[in-house]
Amino acid sequence: MKYIKKILVFILIVSCSNMNENKNMEFNQVLEDYFQESLFLYKIDGTFQGDSRYNDTLPNFLSDEFVNKEKLFYNKYLKKINSFENSILNEEDLLSKNVLKWECEMNLDRMKFPIDLMPVDQMWGFQLTMGQLASGMGAQPFNNFKDYKNWLVRIDGYLDWLKSAKIKMQEGMKTGWVLPKSLIKKVLPQLKVMTNADVENHLFYKPVTSFPNLIEEDEREILVSEYYDMVKNKIIPAYSDLYNFMSNEYFDSGRETSGYSSLNGGKEYYDYAIKYYTTTNLTPNEIHELGLKEVKRIRSEMIKIKKSVGFEGSLDDFFVHVRNLKELMPFDKPEQVIDNFNSIHEKMLPYVNNLFELQPKTKFEVRRTEAFREASAAAQYNPGSLDGTRPGIFYVPIPNVKKYNTYSDEDLFLHEAIPGHHYQISLQQENGLLPSFRKDLWYSSYGEGWALYAESLGSELGLYKDPYQYFGMLSAEIHRAIRLVVDTGIHSKGWSREKAIEYSLNNEAESKESIISEIERYMANPGQALSYKIGQLKIQELRDNAQKLLGEKFDIKVFHRKILESGCIPLQLLEQKIVNWINYEKG
Repeated sequence: MKYIKKILVFILIVSCSNMNENKNMEFNQVLEDYFQESLFLYKIDGTFQGDSRYNDTLPNFLSDEFVNKEKLFYNKYLKKINSFENSILNEEDLLSKNVLKWECEMNLDRMKFPIDLMPVDQMWGFQLTMGQLASGMGAQPFNNFKDYKNWLVRIDGYLDWLKSAKIKMQEGMKTGWVLPKSLIKKVLPQLKVMTNADVENHLFYKPVTSFPNLIEEDEREILVSEYYDMVKNKIIPAYSDLYNFMSNEYFDSGRETSGYSSLNGGKEYYDYAIKYYTTTNLTPNEIHELGLKEVKRIRSEMIKIKKSVGFEGSLDDFFVHVRNLKELMPFDKPEQVIDNFNSIHEKMLPYVNNLFELQPKTKFEVRRTEAFREASAAAQYNPGSLDGTRPGIFYVPIPNVKKYNTYSDEDLFLHEAIPGHHYQISLQQENGLLPSFRKDLWYSSYGEGWALYAESLGSELGLYKDPYQYFGMLSAEIHRAIRLVVDTGIHSKGWSREKAIEYSLNNEAESKESIISEIERYMANPGQALSYKIGQLKIQELRDNAQKLLGEKFDIKVFHRKILESGCIPLQLLEQKIVNWINYEKG
């Protein structure tokens, strides 16, 4: 009898094990199905990932049909993912479940707000993304005849989007969901340049001004003719129509207010935006007060630097001094700016192994920002492709090289390149253990939080030996702290654009032109600017706690690996992951 019982117990264990294994396989299939369906839905995402299947297609993200498909998609996968019990999932699979649940819930919440009524802006509008692709220097490939043909077809989808954008803005005029006049003024030059009748010098004509060797001569003739026709008869008229609309009736309807709190439902949207971008439940008031506290702390550190270089005036005077110091504006040619960033890379390379055991294989390049968006652009990192064939690119705007100030270049390199965005994004993409949908996920509080945290590593990486460069790091940090104050000020406390500009000018060394651009950025995309500082503070808090609790067992390289290995995840999930690791290390 005992023997029979043992056999039955064994059979039960094996049976349960097989059931769990089947469930895990089913779970992983759901994750893969979600990823593939998301690429089919958001076809341009595949292009940015190096997946060429949908390079000839562009859905109209503004259409009711598309929005309905979105709702069905997220509801479907929310239901599927919730059907799996946590008990059958390992740690990484449970993380994937919670990440996908977050994705579905936040996207469904997004659709409750009429943000599609303001589809065009000077910083984040889809027209800027399409401009990058059109240049032939972005993610859209132009390697063979088919690639060129794909873009011609995709353009037709873009024309539909441009028409819908105008319709949506007309709807917004009826409800007050319109851009502030100050932002419309910044959009108009971007549109105006696309109305240029000089076809052969048009941005959308660029791909046929330089062909790869794979394109035969007869194919070149065909493409030149087709691209000329596309620019002259499709792109220029479409942009002209949008420009005329936005410069006249839309501008006349533009808001005088700066923040979303002035819009019907705007306060609720801002609460959503805070949760979306910070992945926390912090309130606008909590963030505002945190910002004021951080600004005060960092200013005290800046005063120490001011004294160390022998400057005797006030800190505000020192800001002006740094902004205008000729020694910090040494360049005559844009190429020199790029060369300087490459030299920073060389300087820090010997120290990288001290902090990171996990390093990416993906290459990266430093490039000047394209001319069509340079005037209003900030420095940014564009990820490489998932297959590693396209490098990560650090874009640097150089609108006036004579006035380009180098005081924060070391800090900027750490943020955008190594070990900031390039490390964080490339390692995420290269991690073969992550399900496909997590390889390209982006949470600003994690991604920008990591990049801001990376700035603090400069001294450990052989940089910041020049006090002005260290001041640049502090300037970048206070810049992010100021964002906590002005973003919440604009969108929850009724601050005007001018009040936000004044507060920034009084607390950082950025030029007035740069500050104006930044404030208008916050006006266009509420909440995003909060993510940097919120994320950095959380990562630094996790490091401090790990060092305190682990003592001699703490290894900075292992800590950085634990932060980076799972890719971009909400801060709440990151904190739980690090807590679990600390507990494991403690034994």
